[in-house]
Amino acid sequence: MWRNIFGRATLRKIKPFSDSTSAAHFRGIFSSIDLAGGVRNRLPTNPVNELGRLTSVLHNHPFAFRGLATAAQTIDSTDPEDDSSSGSDEVNELMSAMEKETERVRKKARLAAKQPMKVVAGMGAQKYYSLKQRQVKLETEEWEKAAKECQEIIEDMCEQKLAPNLPYVKSLFLGWFEPLRDAIQADLDGFKVKKGKIPYASYMEQLPADMMAVITMHKMMGLLMTNAEGVGVVKVVNAATQIGEAIEQEARINSFMKKAKKKKNVVDDESEGVDGSGEIDTKETLKLKKQINTLLKKHKVRQVRGIVKAHDSFKSWGQEAQVKVGARLIQLLMETAYIQPPAEQFDDGPPEIRPAFKQSSRTVTIENKKLSRKYGCIECDPLIRKGLDKSARHMVIPYLPMLIPPQNWTGYDQGAHFFLPSYIMRTHGAKQQRVAIKRTPKAQLEPVFQALDTLGNTKWRINKKVLSLVDRIWANGGRVGGLVDRDDVPIPEEPDSEDQEEIKQWKWKMKEANKENSERHSQRCDVELKLEVARKMKDEEGFYFPHNVDFRGRAYPMHPYLNHLGSDLCRGILEFCEGKPLGESGLRWLKIHIANLYGGGVDKFAYKDRVAFTESHLEDIFDSSDRPLEGKRWWLNAEDPFQCLAACMNLSEALRSPFPEAAISHIPIHQDGSCNGLQHYAALGRDQIGAAAVNLFTGEKPADVYADIAARVLNIMRQDAEEDPETFPNATYAKLMLDQVDRKLVKQTVMTSVYGVTYSGARDQIKKRLKERGAFADDSQNFHASCYAARVTLKALEEMFEAARAIMSWFGECAKIIASQNKAVCWTTPLGLPVVQPYRKNERHLVKTTLQVLTLQRETEKVTQPNLNRRVGFGLHLHKVMARKQMTAFAPNFVHSLDGSHMMMTAVACNKAGLSFAGVHDSFWTHACDVELMNNILREKFVELYDKPILENLLESFQKSFPGLTFPPLPERGDFDLREVIRSPYFFN
Repeated sequence: MWRNIFGRATLRKIKPFSDSTSAAHFRGIFSSIDLAGGVRNRLPTNPVNELGRLTSVLHNHPFAFRGLATAAQTIDSTDPEDDSSSGSDEVNELMSAMEKETERVRKKARLAAKQPMKVVAGMGAQKYYSLKQRQVKLETEEWEKAAKECQEIIEDMCEQKLAPNLPYVKSLFLGWFEPLRDAIQADLDGFKVKKGKIPYASYMEQLPADMMAVITMHKMMGLLMTNAEGVGVVKVVNAATQIGEAIEQEARINSFMKKAKKKKNVVDDESEGVDGSGEIDTKETLKLKKQINTLLKKHKVRQVRGIVKAHDSFKSWGQEAQVKVGARLIQLLMETAYIQPPAEQFDDGPPEIRPAFKQSSRTVTIENKKLSRKYGCIECDPLIRKGLDKSARHMVIPYLPMLIPPQNWTGYDQGAHFFLPSYIMRTHGAKQQRVAIKRTPKAQLEPVFQALDTLGNTKWRINKKVLSLVDRIWANGGRVGGLVDRDDVPIPEEPDSEDQEEIKQWKWKMKEANKENSERHSQRCDVELKLEVARKMKDEEGFYFPHNVDFRGRAYPMHPYLNHLGSDLCRGILEFCEGKPLGESGLRWLKIHIANLYGGGVDKFAYKDRVAFTESHLEDIFDSSDRPLEGKRWWLNAEDPFQCLAACMNLSEALRSPFPEAAISHIPIHQDGSCNGLQHYAALGRDQIGAAAVNLFTGEKPADVYADIAARVLNIMRQDAEEDPETFPNATYAKLMLDQVDRKLVKQTVMTSVYGVTYSGARDQIKKRLKERGAFADDSQNFHASCYAARVTLKALEEMFEAARAIMSWFGECAKIIASQNKAVCWTTPLGLPVVQPYRKNERHLVKTTLQVLTLQRETEKVTQPNLNRRVGFGLHLHKVMARKQMTAFAPNFVHSLDGSHMMMTAVACNKAGLSFAGVHDSFWTHACDVELMNNILREKFVELYDKPILENLLESFQKSFPGLTFPPLPERGDFDLREVIRSPYFFN
């Protein structure tokens, strides 16, 4: 409209401004105004602000509209065809139109001011899209950024002719980068000559040499820090697979980004259908490019990803191609990476330059079998190993927490991250499970999607006070609050003696010292990775953890290092981003929370006694908050010291404020199930005795099932101790064990009883506890006492949880029948998630790589044709199930699927009630002020879950899947009233 007005003025040579500068400024404002409320060529702007600018111009230029002084100032009289009267009429007409348009803009601005600002994911739209842009860069550009950094440092070194002062590990990367990149590039150049002769060539050609070099270096160092074989060693097959996967993943992203850029930068000459690469495009392709270009302008990354995926020509490489690429890159790294010891280690001789990595082999004995297996390893030089625990801050960590809420889950591989591969279930290569979830209708999976979205939308932040303290402790050598010692234990010197007994003792001590140092090294690497992620995220306003599930339906954060499922260190560093006033209820729950974290039996007190405990230690709490390291260090006596310290700081701030109830709290308060596996069994079997033991009933104080079992064990042992050792050999061990039986001795066995712990498992658990205490000097005596104690503990468990044992036995019988048909046990969780137990005898597949022949384990689906040369003419089932594992694992896996369902149901209900929620299997977290409401919700959801005929539905599904098989009848159940759970204060506490 304004453009039309100015156009009309121009046609009539009207000059609405007295000077060119004013005119230019005024036109600049009007040309930028989008009367729909935005601004052209810039980010969206509030029309009120633009109107303010317009008003100021009008104020400073009184003759701009209303105050035109004379016709001579407004009409260009040099045109003989215009007369003064017609010019005056035009001015009046234009003035009237301008006034109307000004009033329309003002009205629109007033309406816009009344409307709330556009909010996306709980934040302003502009802020959201800015964070989204950063998130996409984090997912797509980290490896490229690392490669550019290496290149820039090398170029800078050449220009300055000086070596930069870099951290040790970073200097190693810099020294390895150029030779490795050049070696990879030489391979890529050689592929053009030997095209078709090298099986992995087509895969390596999909990524530039510098990015492959950076990925190989960083992944190798990361694997050496965190693998199961020990720090500094990694299996060749694991390293090749993971490096190959990382290369494929980056190649996929690289391919996607290239296509997106091409489709964004379509040349103007679309009429001829020529794109930027000179290729002729079809009308369909041009239409697709236009569509993607439009979506990219609107920040519709998810829709772009969907379109490109539908038209994506990128094919998955497969495991064989991955290991071939990975093995070749490892080989090139070993050939080009060298290390030189520090100069002070040399005498007068030349410096020693040696390979940074070497290939070796190890032999391991397979547990419970008289078999050993040899496998290839990559080992790093001892100098590198020594610096690994300081290298985390220089590593590329691709899966960081997200800066914006994760994408909602809509399918097996649709959700969470924008570009990094994200899968709703961790199948670990089990194809049958993967196929099952892909074939499940989306409507059936909607409750699972909704729950994972809820968990992923919980916003977290770093507790900077706790992180700062941890950094101080770590910088001073650790050893405080459960942090590992940063120094190694000294290696004992070899004795100057020929005494064989003394030499034997020295060898044993040296072995123990090396083992301790290896464990410390591994723990230091773990702490460094956690702290480095915390340091990266500490200045962010907040961040999110996308979640997925394991094959049983239990939810887990996808980020591997710093998350709320982690150790006390992780949980102490993390807190809710949103803060809420404590209120009277929240203040009470914060005090209870401190008592729970302190532990030592205090967490088994009644609530009022836990509050009293905290109030009796307020002086210690204030001291811990003010002087955590310089004071009395009361917080270090807690079982969870860093979480306890964070809670002490929060309570101190609240109590010192004028209105403690109004103090803001970010601390998550935990409500934990009481031996949650047995709670689920008691509900399944409606078992009165079991329900009372695990707090499904109302009680004055929480029942302690571990103490109850310990008391039963002690009673049995007292009776056995009175027997004659001549006729009852266990009487001797009963007498020895009387002073050893307590809650801690039996706790692990009781906890794992619901997961089908065997006699040998229970024996090993108790043996470990006795060894820790130094109860018996003689190993033989320790072993036989553990055997006796394990039998007694399992007997006590059967007496107390008879109904649970009956249900476990029924699960085992059903699984045995199904496995006998060479079928995996399958079921559907109450939330609709299909579960397939993955225990199969996988086929060994040999792959020849440039390093060595690697053995891959893969699940086979085909059954061979009948072999007529054999006497038995049946097909050979290469994918035979592991019958015993199917049977023993079914009970614990089914219970895990139930506790996962309960947590997800609670998460969704809490979200609908406006609560922040986080869950760790059987531990539910929310703000202190919301604990009462969450407690009501989780109890209601538990009752809702077990109001369903779970066992009946399971039996029906088995009979439907295997109509020719006969399953045992359901075990008898008791008459426990589930509604009692609603009234039980210590069900979760």
